Amino acid sequence: MCYKPPPTPRSGVERKYPTVRSWLRRQSLSLCGASLCLALVPLPQMGRGEIEIVNIAFVVAFVILSLALHEAAHAWVAWKCGDPTAKDLGRITLNPIASIDPIWTILVPAITLYSGLGAFGGAKPVPVDMRRLRHPLRDMMLVALAGPATNFLLAIVFYLAFKVAMKFGDYHPADLLPSVVVYAMYSNLLLTVFNLLPIPPLDGSRVMAWLLPESLREPYMRLEAFGIILVFVLMRVVPGLRELIASGMDQLADLIDILTFGSW
Repeated sequence: MCYKPPPTPRSGVERKYPTVRSWLRRQSLSLCGASLCLALVPLPQMGRGEIEIVNIAFVVAFVILSLALHEAAHAWVAWKCGDPTAKDLGRITLNPIASIDPIWTILVPAITLYSGLGAFGGAKPVPVDMRRLRHPLRDMMLVALAGPATNFLLAIVFYLAFKVAMKFGDYHPADLLPSVVVYAMYSNLLLTVFNLLPIPPLDGSRVMAWLLPESLREPYMRLEAFGIILVFVLMRVVPGLRELIASGMDQLADLIDILTFGSW
């Protein structure tokens, strides 16, 4: 794992870190600002093709924000569990630039899309030094779960926004605002289920490593050396894996419908 020692406080004054409430307030304001821009798009002056372009642009923007929050959640939980490495590198942020990896975030998705294989890639991993975690194996599992849990909470927020728009706004389900938030919800459900697969280096592998006996744990985690390539190959060759992900997304969507009080 990457390691960077915490910076030395300046002038003998201890650094003051933002509280959880203030950090969440900033992230919520950013999401609300994006939603407000979405609601104010002048649809009557736009053609159908232009609406589709705007739709895609907003979906991509929300997915990027969701990825940034996913990575920030990893960094925040690692900090709370004793390792400030990612925090000192500025990874507790909504700024997506901090999570961009030139190869896996830009080059690989571009190649897979151009090849007709669909979008595939990943964000820059959050560095975690297990030696600094108070309970390394357990805390690493908690750090891993923080990302998918954040995406699940975002999916709830987006679906609740859809229900509010349909209940109190003059919208059709195919209009820009409802369609974008629904796409954003399903994108976050995909991030939730996909990252929970027990395939190294996905987040689910950290949970599996915590559950496995010690004799199996080390050989299992050696698979991480193959990285995202292993995930890509398994997605292509393992029968039923995509159907399993789709089924998991549907079940989580049903759960979210219940959590948001069902049909209004």
